[in-house]
Amino acid sequence: MSSISFPLQQRTIGQVLARQAEQLGSKVFLSFVPDGRTFTYRDLDLLSNRLASGLLANGVSKGAHVAVMMENSPEQLLLYFALGKLGAVVVPVNTAARGSQLRHLVNLSDATVLVVDAALQESFTGTDNAAPLALKSIIVLGEGPSPVASPWPEAACISFAELEQHGDSPIDSQVRFTDLAFLSYTSGTTGPSKLNMYPHAHCLGYAANNAQEHDYRPEDIAYVCLPMFHVSALFGVTYAAMLAGASVVMTRRFSMSRFWPDIRDYKVTLCNALGAMSDIIMNQPPSSDDRAHSLRLCRMVPVPRYGSEFEARFGVKIVSGYGLSDFGQIAAFTAADPRSKLGSAGRPRRGIELRIVDEDDLDMPSGQPGEIVVRSNNVWNTSQGYYKMPEATLAAMRNMWFHTGDLGYLDADGYLQFVGRKKDAIRRRGENISCAEVEQAIASHPAVGEVAVYAITAELSEEEVAASIVCKPGHTLTEMELLEFCSKNMAYYMVPRFVRLVDDLPRTLSHRVQKFKLVEQAQADLASMFDREKSGIVLRRPGAR
Repeated sequence: MSSISFPLQQRTIGQVLARQAEQLGSKVFLSFVPDGRTFTYRDLDLLSNRLASGLLANGVSKGAHVAVMMENSPEQLLLYFALGKLGAVVVPVNTAARGSQLRHLVNLSDATVLVVDAALQESFTGTDNAAPLALKSIIVLGEGPSPVASPWPEAACISFAELEQHGDSPIDSQVRFTDLAFLSYTSGTTGPSKLNMYPHAHCLGYAANNAQEHDYRPEDIAYVCLPMFHVSALFGVTYAAMLAGASVVMTRRFSMSRFWPDIRDYKVTLCNALGAMSDIIMNQPPSSDDRAHSLRLCRMVPVPRYGSEFEARFGVKIVSGYGLSDFGQIAAFTAADPRSKLGSAGRPRRGIELRIVDEDDLDMPSGQPGEIVVRSNNVWNTSQGYYKMPEATLAAMRNMWFHTGDLGYLDADGYLQFVGRKKDAIRRRGENISCAEVEQAIASHPAVGEVAVYAITAELSEEEVAASIVCKPGHTLTEMELLEFCSKNMAYYMVPRFVRLVDDLPRTLSHRVQKFKLVEQAQADLASMFDREKSGIVLRRPGAR
């Protein structure tokens, strides 16, 4: 029996890792590029047992919610394994979050413990020194600019190193495949962020789907340069490689100067190039070394218009797909699919029913775009709804179909063609950005009367964040003042690049803002808008090295 077809009832993170350690013990699973450390399957199993024992000794038991704000590292992955073995619930937090936004995210999850890289402690400035409501302790990894200490007197502070000093005997927490393993934030595309509830079976089912659809093999080596606080890198690559008995090469983040050297040095066979990554790779000058590598598959979402050129230039096949954090994997475009369909999202995955409907949930004629709605025949293989939001969960599952908020159509051969979004969202550098969340943050500035946030296209083929702002009567505001405020109250990638101060916003008769008019005006005269990048303003990622 292959690991990929692991029985549903045994699909818990601890059981799968333990079995792989037993069968593949001395095989290297993880190589960490920044410091050269390597870990076998057995290492990960035993070291995560130590962490689990240390966490248990410090009050973290089954059902505890643990917020994790860490850059890619072996310690982060070991922590995820350890918490899975305990039956605790991981709440991955985007390392770019900061200030009041960060406190809100931690509060939303009811986290009692926060694990954070020492270099990221500064992200908690601007929270009015108020600890997240349920927080009891903070665990700090490494040494930061200041001594390891909790930013809040009421929260105990523990060094991550203390957790690693315990025994490596297995923890028996009676974890079941239906137990909650992760609470994962949505991008907030239809309003403030929500938390998706992922049981163990969903996390591993997501991984198994990717491993099967994209033909992961035991001899494969997958490259992880995207953040593991997103499910794509964690479930879609790292856990998929574990299920397939393959290996992973991990670095902290994508770097063009290191991309091809890492691929070649570690003999990587699989990688992701999401969002603007493919633009950056393709825009490099052609080289005689373009095909001097072992890479066989590159997953791109979305597939760029030059997809066929990319395949021909680098000698690698592109795979793709479509899914949502709110639901799970929906469609897959595989290496076996005809290259004439490159650019589509592929066909519905096994166990997935997909329809294209109108505003009344009635089927659209073949080839005509409508909203993509889906449901799964695989028990426990999708998100189980939104944490503490039963009304939102029911609304998303109207008429027993999950409503994606995305527009598309099925072509004559059953391939899904993605058209666009119904929801108010921006896709920038691989991050989904909620216009509503950016608007909410900007509106909290005392000088802002009204604000509209929308997407416009600049140099790269992706979207950029733009904002049109009306000041309150008697107040003034400069673009620089606004950007300084934004940088303290939202993730760096959410801060608008383009800003326009206006007297009013275009509206419909029912007083709704006509964002399409703002987009048209901006694209017609982009040079007239304040451009943060052309003004030389550089936003620093928290904890950037």
